[in-house]
Amino acid sequence: MRRGGEMAPISIKRILISESVDPCCKKILQENGIQVTEKQNMSKDDLIAEIKDYDGLVVRSATKVTADVINAAGNLKIIGRAGTGVDNVDVDAATIKGVIVMNTPSGNTISAAELTCTLLMSLSRHVPQAAMSMKAGNWDRKKFMGTELYGKILGIVGLGRIGKEVATRMQSFGMKTIGYDPITTPEVTVTWGVEQMSLEQLWPQCDYITVHTPLMPSTAGLLKDTSFAKCKKGVKVVNCARGGIIDEDALLRALESRQCGGAGLDVFVEEPPKNRALVNHPNVISCPHLGASTKEAQARCGQDIALQIVDMVMGKSLVGAVNAQVLASTFTPESHQWIKLGEAIGAVLKSCTTSKQPFSQVQIITQGDCLKDSSAYMTSAVMVGLLSDGSQSCPNLVNSLTLAKESGITVTRNHSEGLTQGACEVEISVNGSSYRATGSVQGGVPVLLELNRSVFRQPVSLTGILLFFKAVASPPLLPSVTGLLATAGVEMESFSAPAARSGDQWYCVGLSSLLVDLGALKSLVKAAAQVSV
Repeated sequence: MRRGGEMAPISIKRILISESVDPCCKKILQENGIQVTEKQNMSKDDLIAEIKDYDGLVVRSATKVTADVINAAGNLKIIGRAGTGVDNVDVDAATIKGVIVMNTPSGNTISAAELTCTLLMSLSRHVPQAAMSMKAGNWDRKKFMGTELYGKILGIVGLGRIGKEVATRMQSFGMKTIGYDPITTPEVTVTWGVEQMSLEQLWPQCDYITVHTPLMPSTAGLLKDTSFAKCKKGVKVVNCARGGIIDEDALLRALESRQCGGAGLDVFVEEPPKNRALVNHPNVISCPHLGASTKEAQARCGQDIALQIVDMVMGKSLVGAVNAQVLASTFTPESHQWIKLGEAIGAVLKSCTTSKQPFSQVQIITQGDCLKDSSAYMTSAVMVGLLSDGSQSCPNLVNSLTLAKESGITVTRNHSEGLTQGACEVEISVNGSSYRATGSVQGGVPVLLELNRSVFRQPVSLTGILLFFKAVASPPLLPSVTGLLATAGVEMESFSAPAARSGDQWYCVGLSSLLVDLGALKSLVKAAAQVSV
């Protein structure tokens, strides 16, 4: 990730669109200087061969962005999903590679809500079945006796954007709306007419149930045999969210026993479903995943993903990222300098421990009111500096904490308020020894204030090639080091001495080029490290 001044954190030059996305997406990206290639219906092998040339990938739901695809993409920085959810993207694999995964959470909200309402109404009046009967030449009024929605109770499981829109629309039919959501608070949902309760309280009350949650371990099979057993006999259910939230086998059993009076399904565990038992059931109304299939939703999702990518590249904001929330507060010129500081402190401490075993613990303390909301990205930045070793892992703000966890490193962070000046203190533990550095940003420049309890008389500017060494303070020290550097053909560009004038202290020297053999200093110093920042 490139940073500096007002430069955007991420550079995106070429994007591949692998599915049919609204033309406005390509247009917006191109207008903002991004090259766009559209290639549809690629096989997995085709995509793996193609993706290596691109910084970004835009998909809908058909492209399966697996770990194999992500690992084949050497330059990939962002995967944009033009729609809600990221079921078709291996988010964990992307995070490890430091690739941002982004979706458009609000693009199809209205379309999905309207289809849910359509299925609720169709279930109450058997509209599709009646239409098919008419096409077959029948006129059967008694067979399709329905019920009013007025006065009935609708249970909404998942009270996010779509759940809210469904609630307000069905209230206009005179339905009472109750619901459950582990995140949205009851105080919020009551303002739009939804009384919240536990699932155990909700099941027995509902005439209709609709689900609007993501598919995850905690929501898979949310409606199962035991759930249906607690419901009113004849309850009707709708799923326009994700296949598998309602257990399909349990639903079929409930339909057969008439515990469930009907189901409206837009999504299935397998799409298209090979097992047609549910689709063919007379009390099931099914659609081929049409929740976002409106002209308006497709245009909105295409526009949203393009604008979100452009805003990120321009350094304006980060919206819709599902695995890189740490980046959300990094879109200010000030944050770029603090990120540089974090990475530089990490690099300095890493250089001090190169001959030791890998570090096991890292403690990061941010100080000052100006860093109150910045401890997350400062922690990630420090870990980037500590983990960068020229290997292929390529740590960045997105993946550094994940890589640290995989390496068995314990990372803790704290914030100390009350100080006007911001500072970042980092301590790492290596095989029983600890190393500590404190830095700040002064005049827009990252500086080092202290290294291993040696406080510098003047802050050390963390730019260029820096040589740190520990030695006993003595008058001949500086001339001896200068002479040794001259012999090696390296010029001294700056010198920072510690405030203390006795005992073992750390010094810093700015160099014109890297010193090839640090061992040459052994006769003069007790420890030495160099770093390029």
